[in-house]
Amino acid sequence: MPPCAIFSPRFIFLGFAALLASCAGPSSRDRGQTQYLEAFDPASVPHSALYNQDQDSYWDGDGMTGPPSVIIDLSDQKAYFYKGGALAGVSALSTGDEKHPTQTGNFKIIQKDQWHKSNLYGDFVDAYGQVVVANVDLTKDKPPAGTRFEGSKMHHFMRFVGGTGMHEGFLPGYPASHGCVRMPGHMAAIFYNNVSVGTPVTVRP
Repeated sequence: MPPCAIFSPRFIFLGFAALLASCAGPSSRDRGQTQYLEAFDPASVPHSALYNQDQDSYWDGDGMTGPPSVIIDLSDQKAYFYKGGALAGVSALSTGDEKHPTQTGNFKIIQKDQWHKSNLYGDFVDAYGQVVVANVDLTKDKPPAGTRFEGSKMHHFMRFVGGTGMHEGFLPGYPASHGCVRMPGHMAAIFYNNVSVGTPVTVRP
């Protein structure tokens, strides 16, 4: 995909619409899945393509060389990707909320999992993969009879400390996760493809 395509509002709108459609289709890889909305009352989330629109992210690193590193800045909700000390790209973020803050400090990527799913947050789905109860928390919610738990997508997961990592997710424009670092889908894929296990990650206040 040409780099310029990631900035097209029409592309973002169509991509978001396609994601919503894929959630309902029984043949989809992730059928039955809703967005990872941890901090939200599902009834209050607006169903608008513009709600998750990202105007801040970019990538200029394809022709750059040097060891990669990532700085996650909690104050401005952005991740800065460097190659050899030169800025290669920036991603918008949604990090941990007040009750579940993202841990600060100096870390390294300890795991990469392209198709990672949450083992705590997701949906209860029926035998056909259709959502029965959305946005559940396994530490609090019990599955209704005849349902099973389906973890929320956390694709392009880059774990850097404990259960916390960077991954594709929903961006409302402010910190809203349970500690993880959510990124727009295209930026999560770019960061994932440019880090390795051992890449330094700094999280600063």
